[in-house]
Amino acid sequence: MKRLTRISCLFLDIGGVLLTDGWDHNARKRAAATFKLNSSELEELHRQAFEAFELGKLSMKEYLDLTVFHQKRPFTRAQFRAFIFASSKPHSQMINWVQKLKDKYGLKLIVVSNEARELNDYRIRTFKLHTFVDAFVSSCFVGLRKPDADIFRLALDISQVPIRQVLYVDNTPMFVQIAKGLGIRSVHHTDFKSTSEIMASCGLEGDQ
Repeated sequence: MKRLTRISCLFLDIGGVLLTDGWDHNARKRAAATFKLNSSELEELHRQAFEAFELGKLSMKEYLDLTVFHQKRPFTRAQFRAFIFASSKPHSQMINWVQKLKDKYGLKLIVVSNEARELNDYRIRTFKLHTFVDAFVSSCFVGLRKPDADIFRLALDISQVPIRQVLYVDNTPMFVQIAKGLGIRSVHHTDFKSTSEIMASCGLEGDQ
């Protein structure tokens, strides 16, 4: 049986893997209920603006001006921003696990994620992702976003690790498929247990 090449680098998504999604459909639905907004209108305006927002071409103020504050509201931008930021929660078990794997195997950790700049900055600092992640290939920093395969090519260039030594973990099947198409070993993350088992089968074992 052919032995698999040792993994020396993890590519990780943030939303859905290390943290909850930052500003997904469910968060927007909760925001609409909390602030008494028209949920369908918010969703449509978000659909029109989110790509530029995640590419760093719209600031959060500009995004909110387009999607929420295009008319007078009985709440402030600061209140709405606080709600968005508060929607982020850590997946602590997964964070602790990848930190242990990094320490045990000397792994390089690269985030490959679609995130808007202010939200990305907040999540990195609040949950101290910068203390163990080696590089952030975030859409708002690099002007590329998944499903564009070029964001993975850029991450490979930044990592300076042979593609056969990389393992990618993401909760979105399409992005996993694209990474696999480039030759990157990839895991469709659904929960900690199944992902940790797949990692172990790739030679990354650690105490849970």
